[in-house]
Amino acid sequence: MKALVATAPRVADLVEYQDKEILDNEVKVKVEFASPKHGTEVVDFRGISPFIDENYDPEWQIFKKRDENEARGIVFGEFNLGNMFVGEIIEIGKDVTEYKIGEKVCSYGPLRETQIVNGVNNYKLRKLPKNVSWKNAVCYDPAQFALSGFRDANVRAGDYVVVIGLGAIGQIAVQLAKKAGAKIVIGIDPIAVRRDIALKYGADYCYDPSSCDVGLEIKKVTDKMGADSIIETSGSSGALQAALKGIAYGGIISYVAFAKPFPEGLNFGREAHFNNAKIVFSRASSEPNPDYPRWNRKRIEDTCWDLLMKNYINCEDIISPVVEFKESPRAYEKYVDQHPDLSIKMGVILGGK
Repeated sequence: MKALVATAPRVADLVEYQDKEILDNEVKVKVEFASPKHGTEVVDFRGISPFIDENYDPEWQIFKKRDENEARGIVFGEFNLGNMFVGEIIEIGKDVTEYKIGEKVCSYGPLRETQIVNGVNNYKLRKLPKNVSWKNAVCYDPAQFALSGFRDANVRAGDYVVVIGLGAIGQIAVQLAKKAGAKIVIGIDPIAVRRDIALKYGADYCYDPSSCDVGLEIKKVTDKMGADSIIETSGSSGALQAALKGIAYGGIISYVAFAKPFPEGLNFGREAHFNNAKIVFSRASSEPNPDYPRWNRKRIEDTCWDLLMKNYINCEDIISPVVEFKESPRAYEKYVDQHPDLSIKMGVILGGK
């Protein structure tokens, strides 16, 4: 059996592993399809994640340096890449009653040929209905961040909505905004194919930030008012600056991205000073949810799975490119790390059809 492992910063390889015996509460899954995470996982892969030498302390709610004898957050040679899989259950423990051998399931897990997962009271191990694309299933994770960004932006019918960054999260946010009744949905991304897909699935306008003044274009198509809500998924300082210019007075910027340190030049004067906008930092997995106790992580996940399985969200064009497992090390380096402009969310086939 082989797994996709980061053996060094920005180097991926297929590495042999041995499965353990499953416990009474576990199921074993033969993986058929999988996908990596194109956001925070890439930062880890490049060796620049704050989690390598630091750890987020939930009590203090700050990053703290790890102790000298404490394990590093990322250990190259052991770091199994990937975060979503779809496959068939091939073995079950004696305490498992909710799942059967032969059922198709989806859950979180790295890119490898088999997965061993808790099969008792585990809502994250999702059964895949027949006639639903695996591509929708592996978008279970980005859909949660899109939904949280959408909710934190307080998008309502009739609103002018902008989505900056048209990766998987941004593409799903475009679909959610349009289907919620937004009057105008605008997509922003420098990559032409991503803009084309956003237009296909609900965006009314798309702009290339490298060839126009995005904030001004937003004002033009909203009759000078600006956007009620801007969902920022790119993490670019230029994107945030454009959002501050394009937001309507009193509007909300929902900041979904896990940003890198901004270079000098981000200006919180000018339009930011006059437009009275709110910047809300949005993260699907933060607990308690901003709308707790009515909403929590499980409700976010349940809602996303339901939307995906009913094809309310269509991810067919979001999973691109699709590669064979044997090609995944070089494909990961190329499409996820070195040339993200050539992909949206990479899919990997491990024997599925």
